[in-house]
Amino acid sequence: MALRAILFDLDGTLVQTREASWELFKQTNCAFGLGIDDRAAFFDLFEDNFFRALALRCPDPAKFAAVKHHFVDLLRTQYTPPLVPGVADVVRALANRCTLVVLSTNAIAAIRRILTEAGISHCFAHVFAGDVEPDKSVSMRRFLADAGYAVGRHCSPAYDEKNGTTRADGEVVLVTDTVGDVKEARDCGVRAVGVAWGMHAEADLLAAGAEAVAVWPQELVAWLAPESAGAERTACAPAASGCGSAPGEPCTCPPTASVAVVGARVLTAARLRRSRRSQRPANSGFMQRVASRSPPAGSEPDLLATLRRLHPSQEQRTRALEASK
Repeated sequence: MALRAILFDLDGTLVQTREASWELFKQTNCAFGLGIDDRAAFFDLFEDNFFRALALRCPDPAKFAAVKHHFVDLLRTQYTPPLVPGVADVVRALANRCTLVVLSTNAIAAIRRILTEAGISHCFAHVFAGDVEPDKSVSMRRFLADAGYAVGRHCSPAYDEKNGTTRADGEVVLVTDTVGDVKEARDCGVRAVGVAWGMHAEADLLAAGAEAVAVWPQELVAWLAPESAGAERTACAPAASGCGSAPGEPCTCPPTASVAVVGARVLTAARLRRSRRSQRPANSGFMQRVASRSPPAGSEPDLLATLRRLHPSQEQRTRALEASK
């Protein structure tokens, strides 16, 4: 069955969270005396839904509300973990294949800041955040129940108006680093794929029901979109100004690497031009002789084309003049 959507956990899956989240939670732990005094105890909370597990450590509802508010406020204002290396490329590769969603217990302000700074915010069609709904299973069921959530994005602000809800009957998979998320996904009838670089070990994720665990981010592309793995131009990119794409469609500009190569060749042509200019004799006919001179053997075609545009021959200038009449 075709893939309808990929739900991405944020912390530990898209971003490197172990140190960043623990350093913030230490402040909450000290402020309320929760007794969660080391990383291992903190990471154990992710065996279940994080906030549900935290509530068990704070049986007083008023205290739990204060603890949650304190920690979420720290996440909202101070949480700035780096993306897992290579994840941005994976997200862009998958965004052109199906609908991408962030499913997180983190604050929506933190999620937006992280994704915007990484340049991938418009690759995600929807974000289900913890300060709106702390229970991920509720958010998953809401997503599954509403076919409208199938409408995706291709790394541009507009939603995909052409495909509409045509992916509504496809499969949904959750990508996560925690045992609790895997269990919740399986309970909701959602496939689960783990990642080995987050909170929990590969063996624990598999035991919880993950169908596979990625050791490297690019494995996610190979597993979830095998038809695009290795293809030359499957990844979408943020729409660039003047790229010619219609609103809501992926940018069709050349990849950044190609732009860099062309730029380097232009710089090479500029250096060659400056070198020739510095050797120019005081002779008004010099430029005409340079323009008609045969290029050196072995020159690159792109560089030669650039030079010809910079120094058109007399024949080219005559043809251009006749065409303009």
